Amino acid sequence: MSAHFDSTKMYTYLKGYSMALEWKDTPAALSFARDAHKNQMRKSGEPYIIHPLSIACHALALGLKEDEIIATAILHDVPEDCGVKVQDLPVSPVTKEAVRRLTHIKGDPLDIYYREISENRISSIVKLLDRCDNVSTMAGVFSTPKIRQYIQETRDYNLPLLRKTKDKWIVESNVIFVLKYHIMSVIDGLEACLKASDDEKEPAAVTPQPA
Repeated sequence: MSAHFDSTKMYTYLKGYSMALEWKDTPAALSFARDAHKNQMRKSGEPYIIHPLSIACHALALGLKEDEIIATAILHDVPEDCGVKVQDLPVSPVTKEAVRRLTHIKGDPLDIYYREISENRISSIVKLLDRCDNVSTMAGVFSTPKIRQYIQETRDYNLPLLRKTKDKWIVESNVIFVLKYHIMSVIDGLEACLKASDDEKEPAAVTPQPA
């Protein structure tokens, strides 16, 4: 499912916004991520860069006007998907550490991965923004088994992360409420649709006829 966002407009907006505030990490992250994700596409067929740009713009819209949060949002998939080492990212140690925690090493248990994320304010917020965007765009793109698996992972790991983040960093509680509302609305709606589809596929019960 495509939201038809314009990557050029989002890029220009983020660059102008960050430079006007004399941020350091975000302008550097923008050009680096654009080069790293070059020629990479999402399952929807859109340029991959739309995803990190979208969650960065989402963060600003929610009032998360911090250089490190926006830069982390932009770079969060670069090490995992583009073969770039975290230490080579052109950003501050704070942003590098948040990105490191968000980088899932294939085969590592999700329990450990999410625990690492939950210990860092920036990585926690960006992970929730990331999941919000992903659940919002998976219908019509993911297979039905993949959607079910992704919903279950969201319930098992992201909803507990929402609670931990809200309790640990109270200043962000309003932002967390909005993200929770959106994530829950999407996954509850998708599950209801999947259940309705399953019910339609079940063969009708046959009433035995008297001999």
